[in-house]
Amino acid sequence: MKVILIILFIGVLNFTNSAFSEDKILNSLKEGNKLIFIRHALAPGNGDPNNFNIKDCSTQRNLNKKGIKQSKKIGQFFKVNKIKIDKILSSEWCRCKDTAKYAFENFETFNALNSFYDERFAANETKQINDLKNYIKSWESDKNLVFVTHYVVISSILNIGSSSGEIIISDKNLNIIGSINTM
Repeated sequence: MKVILIILFIGVLNFTNSAFSEDKILNSLKEGNKLIFIRHALAPGNGDPNNFNIKDCSTQRNLNKKGIKQSKKIGQFFKVNKIKIDKILSSEWCRCKDTAKYAFENFETFNALNSFYDERFAANETKQINDLKNYIKSWESDKNLVFVTHYVVISSILNIGSSSGEIIISDKNLNIIGSINTM
């Protein structure tokens, strides 16, 4: 009987902590002035094909039906919770642009958010991360700034992994506040 009570108590603690974390994250987003990093929604595969062309989506990994649905779910989260957004910036890769389009409709591309996973683009990492940090440093708003990007960019700038469609929130100093899994 003691074991069952202990297990139930631990379960309640985990639920309470989880609910508290979600409330904390949501309240933080509603305060504004946060950076929101979103890894592109589900696009099966890994890396980019050899014939990759940034101007031709047919040569890239793209969102599948689940990825499109996930992108729309991301957009609904922001609408339902009335989270104010200053600007949405996306990588130039089609899977990121499509995530931004299905989630938010209006966005701009920003090449500092492009992938550098493939060896063809690996040499771009330092410049891109510096450009992104400079952009963040100069950004001022009482609303939130959204970046739709790739695993490698999020990992490089925040030192954290991310899953497809995951939303990671940080302050302007890149201190992580929390994350939301949208799968």
